[in-house]
Amino acid sequence: MTGCTRMAVWHKAAWMAMAVLPVLGCSSSGDEDLRQWMTEQRRHMVPKVSPISEPKRYEPLEYTQAAALDPFSVQRLTQALRRDSDSPSSSAALVAPELNRRKEALESYPLDAMAMVGSLKRGGQHVALVKVDNLLYQVRVGNYLGQNFGKVTKIAEGEVTLREIVQDAAGEWIERSAALQLQEKAK
Repeated sequence: MTGCTRMAVWHKAAWMAMAVLPVLGCSSSGDEDLRQWMTEQRRHMVPKVSPISEPKRYEPLEYTQAAALDPFSVQRLTQALRRDSDSPSSSAALVAPELNRRKEALESYPLDAMAMVGSLKRGGQHVALVKVDNLLYQVRVGNYLGQNFGKVTKIAEGEVTLREIVQDAAGEWIERSAALQLQEKAK
């Protein structure tokens, strides 16, 4: 090390020592002031705790509905079923004729498995050409398609319109319309 470098290091060390000494000297008196202030604050500080109220006394209640008729009893359910079977609802009347007729070939396939590939006129009536499992079927108004009692109500050049009978969320039979669109083959 050269003389200049040693001198620079010594000056730095001296300056650092002079900067630290006043801090060390003041810290002991600063702590004492802080401790005295904290002691004084503790003496003046009084915690405020509100008393907790007495808990309410538990008084058991007697169950008085034990003698009442249970809504899930066999007797009650039997009465409801007998009442429902005596008056056939309109939704059951809607599906009853569909259950009593002979099923057609295209009713064993879901509607989304079918494709309308064309239409023609035969004897003054529109006839739709429907493809299922690589077989071609001729469909007329009054024929049935799909698994939801879908009866063909109208045949146009590009669409077959159906009336389906399905169950809603409540279990009631309702009518809804569906359509089978003409499928153009992609080139």
